[in-house]
Amino acid sequence: MTEKERKTRLEVTEPVELMKFLMTKFPEKSRKDIKSLLAHRQISVGSEITSKFDYPLQEGQQVVVNWNKVLIEKQPEGLNIVYEDPYLIIIEKQAGLLSIATDSEKEQTAYSILSDHVKKRDPKNKIFVLHRLDRETSGVMMFAKSEKIQQMMQKSWKETVLERTYVAVVEGSVNKEEGTITSWLTESKAFIMYSSRTPNGGQKAITHYKVLKKNKHYSLLEVNLETGRKNQIRVHMKDIGHSVIGDKKYGSTKQPIARLGLHARVLAFKHPISGEEVRYEASIPKEFLNLFKSN
Repeated sequence: MTEKERKTRLEVTEPVELMKFLMTKFPEKSRKDIKSLLAHRQISVGSEITSKFDYPLQEGQQVVVNWNKVLIEKQPEGLNIVYEDPYLIIIEKQAGLLSIATDSEKEQTAYSILSDHVKKRDPKNKIFVLHRLDRETSGVMMFAKSEKIQQMMQKSWKETVLERTYVAVVEGSVNKEEGTITSWLTESKAFIMYSSRTPNGGQKAITHYKVLKKNKHYSLLEVNLETGRKNQIRVHMKDIGHSVIGDKKYGSTKQPIARLGLHARVLAFKHPISGEEVRYEASIPKEFLNLFKSN
């Protein structure tokens, strides 16, 4: 094949986001196929390779798809790789999968599954934990590909992470359309987090929320974390009298979808090497949205 045949060059005729542009140009490709091309750095705008699905294209720019680099990999079971570059990997974790090993579970974790996956490419490959999600929570999680990147990001985590947004389905109809919950959290010997409205030696936790949808049974909330404490959202939802569905540990009595109603939807951060903003937004789980369909 010639160089020309290995690449497809596309002219941009109007302002549009990259994902929409590519889906229009390649209707036979699924959204997942396009994300794979982006993740494997096969898309460039002008001379710049990009992995951002929401890259803002302008009229007159040229998008180049490099088909020669296609790397077909089977996604690891229990998670999907949604973004990858030489320094970081972002995954979407399924509900029910631990982030990292515990005393009782050392095999099936997001860390162990992803670690095995990258070692299949090269036995020297390693991954390093940057943050965790509760076992019952699904959604976006990030790992570093080197200890150096891990340390760089963890040391400047508050400045580096620009947004961590979740969606939560909670019990009942939340009257206040948006609000902020502040409390101090401490953990008992039984690993249950307790909330106090006044400083009690615990960790200060701040959660912002707004109502996206609601009916008489449930409310769908967008939840933004200002701090990232253990079980923070789950405890704070209990505090306002609207426990996350399926969360028996923190007061829920309803389990309509056989899982916890919590999903890490958005992760935005400043890239440790390029300094550019990287933002990944996952879809709201269908089982969440189904609870708000009109009967």
